[in-house]
Amino acid sequence: MHTLIFRSALVGLLLLLPFKAPVSQNASAPAATPSADHPALQRTPQFENDDVAVWKTVVPPNAPLTMHTHQHPRVIVALSGGTMKVVYEDGGTEMHDWKTGKAYWLPKSEGMKRHADVNAGDKPIEVMVVELKKAD
Repeated sequence: MHTLIFRSALVGLLLLLPFKAPVSQNASAPAATPSADHPALQRTPQFENDDVAVWKTVVPPNAPLTMHTHQHPRVIVALSGGTMKVVYEDGGTEMHDWKTGKAYWLPKSEGMKRHADVNAGDKPIEVMVVELKKAD
């Protein structure tokens, strides 16, 4: 089931990338750039409906995001990869090495752990995020 959802989201994302379609802007869409919660973060909504929300995010180097959680699982596609350090509220950390052009699955269980992200590199990390609103 998760594989089908992942494949569907990835195919949908790939279909969106070559086109400059109008962006759906509604009350539940991610904030326009820069993010109100993270002023250094650039978040640009791409598409949203009842099933998914898609946005592009640029995370500058060494600009820690505030502690937060994610309510849904996500697929991350690294447009410009790098190393993201995840710092958990309990003090634990982990590193994610995102390779340019690769896709990554981030389950809801991980997103629900309160955390802050930090781009540990010296160049911006740019990702396309596909949030699956109806997935477990």
